[in-house]
Amino acid sequence: METESEPYVRLATLRTLHRIIAELNAARSLADTLQAVVEGAVNGLGFDAAAVNLVRPDGDLVVSAVFERTSGPLADYGDASGSSSVPADSSIGIGSILGQTGTRASWERLLSIGEQWGDLIFVPHERSWAWEPDIPKVVGGQSWSGDEHAWHPEDSLFAPMFSPGRELLGVLSVDRPRNGRRPGTWVREALEMFSLQASIAINNARLRAEMQRALARLEQEQQALRASEESFRQAFEYAPSGMAITELHGDQRSMLTRVNDALCRLLGRSRSSLRRQSFADLVHPEDRALLERTSAEGGRAELRLARRDGAYLWVSLRNSVVADASEGPRFLLTHVEDIEERKRHELQLAHRASHDALTGLPNGAELRNRLSLRLCARPDAPTGPAMRDFAAGGPGLGGTPGIAGASSSARHEGLEAWIAGDTPPRGHGYDLNAFDFDSSVGYDHVHAVPPNQQDPRNPGGRGRGLAVLFCDLDGFKSINDRFGHNAGDIVLIEVARRLQHAVREHDTVARLGGDEFVVLADGLDQEQAKDLAGRLRTAVVPPIRIEGRTVRVGVSMGIGWAGCGMSIDEVLHTADELMYVEKRSRSGGRSHRRAG
Repeated sequence: METESEPYVRLATLRTLHRIIAELNAARSLADTLQAVVEGAVNGLGFDAAAVNLVRPDGDLVVSAVFERTSGPLADYGDASGSSSVPADSSIGIGSILGQTGTRASWERLLSIGEQWGDLIFVPHERSWAWEPDIPKVVGGQSWSGDEHAWHPEDSLFAPMFSPGRELLGVLSVDRPRNGRRPGTWVREALEMFSLQASIAINNARLRAEMQRALARLEQEQQALRASEESFRQAFEYAPSGMAITELHGDQRSMLTRVNDALCRLLGRSRSSLRRQSFADLVHPEDRALLERTSAEGGRAELRLARRDGAYLWVSLRNSVVADASEGPRFLLTHVEDIEERKRHELQLAHRASHDALTGLPNGAELRNRLSLRLCARPDAPTGPAMRDFAAGGPGLGGTPGIAGASSSARHEGLEAWIAGDTPPRGHGYDLNAFDFDSSVGYDHVHAVPPNQQDPRNPGGRGRGLAVLFCDLDGFKSINDRFGHNAGDIVLIEVARRLQHAVREHDTVARLGGDEFVVLADGLDQEQAKDLAGRLRTAVVPPIRIEGRTVRVGVSMGIGWAGCGMSIDEVLHTADELMYVEKRSRSGGRSHRRAG
């Protein structure tokens, strides 16, 4: 039967619990919250000892907080004013289990054999055999009267604590009720309510701890990012070579949004002017396609950029695509290095390899290279075998002998007729009408067609072709013999200069070696080729002053025509043969063919 004072005791307990719960929610850390839970269970619910077994990330439970009262005279039930805590290493010894760990499986087995008191689980001493060795436990501190309602030293009462999602947070364990009896309905309900509030407080404390750790990590990452940005800024600004950032998206796409001082000095431009431009505005027109490929691939290229003074500078561009994890590629980081000196050296080496060291003219290798750009194996005009037969003197056309098959006088007569623009007679095997034409060749190549043949691209039109003028100096050997090689070199240099001044800007004057020169002149008809030959002769014959002496040289010249289907050797050999015809006629038939 309820006594008259019992409602007042319960009211005092509720007031104590209200204060303790307020302290729970005011705790500043997870550790403070756990300590407030065990102290609240002891001071507010009438137990002498309490412990919290918290679930670790690996699932096991560790004793994270303990609290107990002194073993002196018992205070009145529900009156916490006379309670006092003792150190964890007191004679009762509950502090000895702090930090001990029990496996999740052992705890689940222990809780499964207990009696269900609402949300609480009571394990009576009769079932103490269910305790696993790895579950922390303190036995002692009270005697047992033998009454079935009395608290036995090996009795255990647990309040599992869950998160709102029913995730197990831990287990609150209480021991030794101060009245010495097993808890009644009122204490059980109070413990259930308290454990629910403790669950909320622990879950909130855990979330706050995780948030604080996340904020700490975020602050560390931000500090690292700021340090990285500062390192990048210094590396960018003070780099010895040019650096630029180019936007890949938005209104500023392809624009230089950031440049360093080295790039400004390299291009002789201010930061403000560069930020209004892109690399496409600065690149040499011939290098624009290369720049576009390099930007798309995020690679490297060597190209020319315009300086403020209008000159172009050779640079090496190296692009790195900087991407965002969510947005993908954002901008290009471009490293610009001055390679003008290296390029100049490379160009000098290339020029030396392709030009004559004495005269500076293209040499034989470069002449062949330029001819190869204009000739292909499949002509738009005469087919290859026929043209080769014609040039080399093979069986010829229509079963008639070619140039080489004719007699010497006939060969020369035929070649002279060809150079004069007359169609060679059939008797000499020069039936040019028998050449096959193939206009279906699908090349971008513009086919070279000799002007004395019908051009299928221009029926009835005036023939123009690629003239090959083979020049050999007359009288040069005597100058070498009389005045020495130094005088001969001066003559060759002066002749080269005069030949260059006599041709058009896009024509090629090359020195094959010795006193042999070749002129390539494209787009000429036969009369224009003869006029060019006359200008070259006129340019060469004036006297040349050498150390107070005056010397003269003449020039013998053969005009050949390059046509697709001919090899480079065939083209040069044909012109050389025609030059020999002229040299022989000028010398009255006394000249002899040079060896080779």
